Amino acid sequence: MTLCFDIGGSAIKSATISDGGEIGALSRVPTPLQDFAAFTAALAEAIDKAEIGVGEGVAISITGVIDPDSHIIKCANIACIDGRALAPELTALLGRPVLVANDADCFALAEAGAGAGRGHRIVFGAILGTGVGGALVIEGKVLQGAGGIAGEWGHGPAAANFAGPNRDPIPSYPCGCGQVGCVDTIGAARGLERLHRHLHGVDLPSTQIVALWEGGDAVAAHTVDCYVDLVASPLALVVNVVGASIVPVGGGMSNSTALIAGIDAAVRKRILRTTSAPLVVPGQCRVEPGLIGASLLAQGAH
Repeated sequence: MTLCFDIGGSAIKSATISDGGEIGALSRVPTPLQDFAAFTAALAEAIDKAEIGVGEGVAISITGVIDPDSHIIKCANIACIDGRALAPELTALLGRPVLVANDADCFALAEAGAGAGRGHRIVFGAILGTGVGGALVIEGKVLQGAGGIAGEWGHGPAAANFAGPNRDPIPSYPCGCGQVGCVDTIGAARGLERLHRHLHGVDLPSTQIVALWEGGDAVAAHTVDCYVDLVASPLALVVNVVGASIVPVGGGMSNSTALIAGIDAAVRKRILRTTSAPLVVPGQCRVEPGLIGASLLAQGAH
């Protein structure tokens, strides 16, 4: 049994997970964003409540990029941990081994081990939610690149400037990473909203745009056609580069199976390998994939 945490900018979730993958009672508390002592205390309290053995380790799935050599995390969402060698610091403060991993890595590992990627040698986990991210699992192991960066297809000036059947002009938007024209600027939920505003001059939440499209609304269909076109090309390039045979998708946009099916059809038309089998699919680990991935990572570290 492992105590696992899934930590984001809004909440710290924790639960014990058995070796068979059964999730125990879920605990959820707000994430202290500015106070590292309060952040550590929240973890310590969850450990005490879980009553795991003295010396037993914990595994953490967390937002941010972690350098595998220095263990330093870059995390814009949680200011109190940004720039810290998080795993070593928490190990010392909590008095037990602490394993820390990026949340996208944990999602991809969960899908590779217990979800849509089971039986596949190369799994690329794509995130389409508040941001666009990804991670690569090869033969059950997460690939960690230089500086902890691998699979981050959301960043880099790769977004097209024309999209959809009418080849609508699309601006290159500035990205929070400091670059311009990143896939994240048009592929995330806010990106879909940005596209709809650009194309139609109307502000709508991404969930409503998708719902209107699923209901047959022509205006929303125009936006979604452009969105799928913009997302499918860079994702197809990723598939060609890494050789993934399955791409489970997580994040809020994956809640629309029709949208993911549309992206899948567009990607399969643009990759070099010919396949009639679904390639881009909704993730199957719909309940706490971060916790499941952290547990699998901990098991692999033993």
